[in-house]
Amino acid sequence: MIKTRTFKGSTIVVAGLSTLALAVSAHAETLNIVSWGGAYTESQQKAYHAPWAAQNGDEIINIDRSGNALAGLRAQSQAGNVTWDLVDMLPADAMIACAEGLIEPLDHDALLAAAPDGTPPSEDFVDGALGECFVASIVYSNVVAFNTEMFPEDKQPSSIADVFDLENFPGKRTLLRKPINNLEWALVADGVAPEDVYDVLETEEGVERAFAKLDTIKDEVIWWEEGAQPPQLLADKEVAFGSAYNGRIFNAMVNENQPFEIIWDAQVFELDGWVVPTGKLDKVKDYLRFATDTQRLADQAQYISYGPARKSSSDLVSTHAETGIDMMPHMPTFPPNFATAIPKDDEFWADYGDELTQRFDAWLAQ
Repeated sequence: MIKTRTFKGSTIVVAGLSTLALAVSAHAETLNIVSWGGAYTESQQKAYHAPWAAQNGDEIINIDRSGNALAGLRAQSQAGNVTWDLVDMLPADAMIACAEGLIEPLDHDALLAAAPDGTPPSEDFVDGALGECFVASIVYSNVVAFNTEMFPEDKQPSSIADVFDLENFPGKRTLLRKPINNLEWALVADGVAPEDVYDVLETEEGVERAFAKLDTIKDEVIWWEEGAQPPQLLADKEVAFGSAYNGRIFNAMVNENQPFEIIWDAQVFELDGWVVPTGKLDKVKDYLRFATDTQRLADQAQYISYGPARKSSSDLVSTHAETGIDMMPHMPTFPPNFATAIPKDDEFWADYGDELTQRFDAWLAQ
């Protein structure tokens, strides 16, 4: 029996132990796991947190801090008191954290489980999924969605350019309060081909062009910082468009029956996964091996529309565990959805992220 308790926004999972398991409980750990919250953390909870707790008697505390995980790790390290045991983090931030010595280097083939047919992890994970200090669990995308009830049936938006078209598609927009994704979309809306976006952004002229395009909608934007905000703003009709993680919109559409539609044009497609804070590897290595194996990643994809980062997991995913709908059309990698996808350039954002964030914040303050 698994019990969950909520305390100050975090979900605590307590595994009910049988008599046989009481001996194991003497060696049980409390794992402080940092993630994104919402539908994503719920999918992790169902796919591997709860099964692990039931199997090992561990207590798992979910902490919704991934949006500021790099800053949090820096602060804990400087204070000499790292309380997080495992952190869900974006690859660009993982590169920085790795370079700063905040997280552990990982020997993937020694640490992680092989595929069921014996294929080593280094060959089974999708390209780019394994970094020096990083192991991806999902493939997801940043998209823009809209509330279908806010536009006539014969005039529904369909492209990223429509998000910047206030005349034909009026209404407030909500966008992430960061330069990432917004600069890419601004350039595509201004006529730059998706495959050329980062080449253009590496120039001063390209950055100015992106900000100039954002200027055209700035007065109509509500800036969000937490992933739960865009679906709520869309549902309340406070905004017509909202940038969001595709899994959040999927959850609202399928589980909450919201009248949303995703604009897959120029989706910014990326990976997300785990890093281990320095000094924590021995504590979490068994859990990390379990949570990233073929079955667990396939299980997660039954609850949320993020593709598993392992090739061997893909064939095990077919329908949504709760509604039975076909998951494939909701995946970022579904061919019609993927036609104009922009693969997020993690090296670009690792190199230029701080500079562009400062510039973005200054632009917001103008």
